[in-house]
Amino acid sequence: MKTVLTIAGFDPSAGAGVLADIKTIGAFGCFGVAAVTGITEQNTLGVFGARGIEPELVSRQIKVLLEDFHIAAAKTGMLPTPECVMAVADALSEARIRNLVVDPVLRSTSGYLFADSGVIDALVKYLFPLASLVTPNASEAALITKIDVKDIESMERAARAIVDLGVRAVLVTGGDLEGGMATDVLVTSDRTVAISEEKVASINTHGTGCALSSAIACLLAMEGSLEESIRKAKRYVAEAIRTAPGLGKGRGPLNL
Repeated sequence: MKTVLTIAGFDPSAGAGVLADIKTIGAFGCFGVAAVTGITEQNTLGVFGARGIEPELVSRQIKVLLEDFHIAAAKTGMLPTPECVMAVADALSEARIRNLVVDPVLRSTSGYLFADSGVIDALVKYLFPLASLVTPNASEAALITKIDVKDIESMERAARAIVDLGVRAVLVTGGDLEGGMATDVLVTSDRTVAISEEKVASINTHGTGCALSSAIACLLAMEGSLEESIRKAKRYVAEAIRTAPGLGKGRGPLNL
């Protein structure tokens, strides 16, 4: 059984963050371990507050796991401060983890800022160079690149701009954009691929980015190719939305 590490925030409603990641990792037959980077106050109605964990404690969580487990893949989510980004990057670079998926969680769908000023620069400098794949949504890609991301063409331009920062591969996800298809754009140094699924009409989409990045990490851990891992993970998320249990009074959790 492959062990997959998630480094992310804690969502008490279990729709996103480490709890959603662990459920996804288990669904793919892997064993999930977690380092918590922050505690949030949120439910299906929105995010009402958050507090970051001290970078030293985040680093120690990661290091004790690395000492005890062989980590086949890792993913990162909410990293609230530049110091936290640096602590995570230091710990992961020492471990030389082969498969690292970086989900640059910067802002919730409801508009709550999860990241302090300086986090984007820290991600670009310290964590992106370690990543096998970076998975911003359209809003996050716009924040990183200052490009207005609103369609497939601008998704590609933003992804290419992030690759040009020294990233091996970028997947800009477009599920939040208008249209009947949920199209993501994968860009590497030598190719561009648009990956589409029919959009599921549902308000139960809380934690889709967390589930997608965790699923990709699991599939990479099982030696899948990057493109096929993305395609399988995307189908998994679509089905998780389609079969969502309809819990809560707002944007409900997926069926992970």
